[in-house]
Amino acid sequence: MGASLDPDQGALGRRLRTLVATAEMAVRMSETEPIHDIAHLGGIELLTPEPERSLWYFRNLLGMEVVQVAGPSVWLRGYGDRAASTFKLTHAASPGVGCVSWRATSEAALERRAAALEAASLGIGWSNGDFGRGRSYRFRDPDGHAMELYYDELAYVAPPELRSALKNQPQRYTGRGVGVRRTDHLALMAGDVPANRRFAQELLGFQLREQVIFEDGQREIGSWMSPNAIHHQLAYVVDREGGHGRLHHVSLWVDNRDDVLRAADILTENGIFIEAGPSKHNNSQGFYLYSYEPGGNRVEIYSGSYLVLAPDWQPVIWNEQERGTGTYWGAPLPETFLRYATPDIAAKE
Repeated sequence: MGASLDPDQGALGRRLRTLVATAEMAVRMSETEPIHDIAHLGGIELLTPEPERSLWYFRNLLGMEVVQVAGPSVWLRGYGDRAASTFKLTHAASPGVGCVSWRATSEAALERRAAALEAASLGIGWSNGDFGRGRSYRFRDPDGHAMELYYDELAYVAPPELRSALKNQPQRYTGRGVGVRRTDHLALMAGDVPANRRFAQELLGFQLREQVIFEDGQREIGSWMSPNAIHHQLAYVVDREGGHGRLHHVSLWVDNRDDVLRAADILTENGIFIEAGPSKHNNSQGFYLYSYEPGGNRVEIYSGSYLVLAPDWQPVIWNEQERGTGTYWGAPLPETFLRYATPDIAAKE
């Protein structure tokens, strides 16, 4: 009789068992391996009902550079941003956040994330891309904030008058106003923080850094996340007013604490309302100053914090007692910091 074809016997059986084990391992790895398809925050669109005054704030007071003007929008950049633009001001009836852009690590990564978002019924569709970007996939998070993914990006090439003597710096430091270096992060309000946090983790691959959880671990107040080593590029915080798709703040980076202190002088001398700071956060360890730009949006001038390089980082969780006033030192955060967001629901009532 011929040799047995029983897969439990002989070389054929060993080969089949190896193939099955390899396939099972691949499935397990695909379920547990971290997603590294998003490189970094690419840009923030801010909506303003006061376009001229908002532009004055970001260009003259904060020192950002205008690179493009078209229709109702102006595109700006910090002097250390590699991309042509990372910040967009758009004239709108109410303040708030427009589209939040994330850069993928490759074209293949862009396709993978787009497919995952489409499968989760969060997709809007493909576009030809905004200024300085290639084709983009637009979608919404569970709370309704508009976002997009892209890969192709136009690198900034400074005109002669803005060229830096440093070859590794895209633009010279002009010394105008605060002189923000780059767009750093943003915080979005959400009716359901856990749902939005899981969305960012499971569909975009963001790593969870810190959380604020109250009521014996039952109520998630806020979560801070990032796709890279920067402490956080996205935060979701609970919307206590019951709104959806609202903005808590956008954050612009300066090199050190002295720059934050100097920003307080510049903003005060120009009649800009300072809501909180200069102080130091407990979670993130960031040194901060919060003001309202003329359109009504909250803007943070930010420095310090820390990088997270460990692949096995365990999220830091703060309860009511540990969180305290939200500061490591400095004046407590005011009630408006917990409730005000744009668009302002109270202003519409």
